[in-house]
Amino acid sequence: MTSTTDRTADTATAVADVLKMPGPRPARPTAWSTSLSFGWRALLKIKHVPEQLFDVTMFPIMFTLMFTYLFGGALAGSTSAYVQFLLPGILVQTVVMITMYTGLTLNKDIEKGVFDRFRSLPIWRPSPLVGALLGDVVRYTIASIIVLILGLVLGFRPDGGLVGVVASIGLLLLFSFSLSWIWTMFAMLMRTEQAVMGVSMFILFPLTFASNIFVDPATMPGWLQAFVGVNPISKLVTSIRGLMAGTVEMADLAVVFGWCAGFVVIFGPLTMRLYNRKA
Repeated sequence: MTSTTDRTADTATAVADVLKMPGPRPARPTAWSTSLSFGWRALLKIKHVPEQLFDVTMFPIMFTLMFTYLFGGALAGSTSAYVQFLLPGILVQTVVMITMYTGLTLNKDIEKGVFDRFRSLPIWRPSPLVGALLGDVVRYTIASIIVLILGLVLGFRPDGGLVGVVASIGLLLLFSFSLSWIWTMFAMLMRTEQAVMGVSMFILFPLTFASNIFVDPATMPGWLQAFVGVNPISKLVTSIRGLMAGTVEMADLAVVFGWCAGFVVIFGPLTMRLYNRKA
């Protein structure tokens, strides 16, 4: 079996041979171009293994239908009334829950030794990680569109119009991209993808279910209301409901942007430090 050292040496030799070829030297790839290349790699993996789209197709359909028809009549008197409240929240839950698969995919690549080759390439160091996250943004977009189409079929009508809907999806994609840096960090720390999934679910379940996705926090005990009030998922749901209704508060958006910046600033460098230590 070829060792990591041998693979790295072979790659370095191949790069040196290319540089010795006659003619002008190719321009060094930019950080953006290499990140997009790895993003395209993530999409090609979906093309060859289409089962990966199961979580962004069946999962949102199942959750939307289940919660609408199980709880709609009891909580709002009718499913049509409840879907107006539920859909922005279920949209957030659907996309946020599938962000964990970023960590699972990266952990699998690391275990297979793929990232050993990436580290030997003359590219921007974070490109494989950023590219993987960019590729997952496409998956998040697909899930968002599915939930919105299903919601419209069920009777959801956003008063904010097309602009509000597009802005809501954009905000959700930004938040999901930022949140995914947490799972990339766990991908570097955990030995198996099962461990990454276990830790991710342990964090995501309290954040999504102890929030304002399904019910008004005013019906909750005081101690739970306090948690819901500072929960970043609750802040995101409030902002998206406001955008879709055309009544968004700038203060709510500012809080969400603050959480996004915090996730990237804190967990981005931590992830890169762990990534570099594996070299």
